[in-house]
Amino acid sequence: MSKKDTRKAVDAYFDEKLHISDETTQAILNKNEEEGLQSIEIASAHGKMLYLMAKMSGAKTILEIGTHGGFSTVWLARALPEGGRLATFEAKQKHARVAEENIAAAGFADRVEIFEGDAAKILHVLKKRGFEAFDFIFIDANKDNYPEYLEWALELSRSGTVIVADNVVRKGRIIEEDTEKKDIPHLRKFIDLLSGDDRVEATAIQTVGDKGYDGFLTAMVK
Repeated sequence: MSKKDTRKAVDAYFDEKLHISDETTQAILNKNEEEGLQSIEIASAHGKMLYLMAKMSGAKTILEIGTHGGFSTVWLARALPEGGRLATFEAKQKHARVAEENIAAAGFADRVEIFEGDAAKILHVLKKRGFEAFDFIFIDANKDNYPEYLEWALELSRSGTVIVADNVVRKGRIIEEDTEKKDIPHLRKFIDLLSGDDRVEATAIQTVGDKGYDGFLTAMVK
């Protein structure tokens, strides 16, 4: 068995043994595929990880930057208590429409608000919509804007807010100092900003699996 096949088999093993996927999450993946959305959702195991992290942190308000088809959105919405709220941003109109349908089908239309447009340009509307600060923030959108997303995440945080950013390893290219490859300079700036900010504590984890080799960063506001 190749390394790639082994990684997929391990993901499948844990998916079955730990009861990760279900009819709702699979239906979202199926619909996203039927609608022609690129298969760039987080892995199912990472979806449940986000759910557990948000639930363990007691999050009542969640911000997601990068809705795609609503797969990660539904995982995060599951962690909210009664009366909890989730704001999610999606740049592409079609993706936002598919996500809205998926979120409604999963039963979370009453607690999720989708904002359509470039998050870097419209995140300022949140305070006008009654979102003063968030307990949990997930960043998984245009990597070029990660530095700007971080600034907004900190602006919309409080002491104890958890921030998770996906896709920070990029097959190991994150350590290439002189590369001009797409994403990497912006991700390195994002890391440098965190490194020099004493308001947060952070760590990063490399991941392998069905989605390939990447990783995520987790931070907490002091």
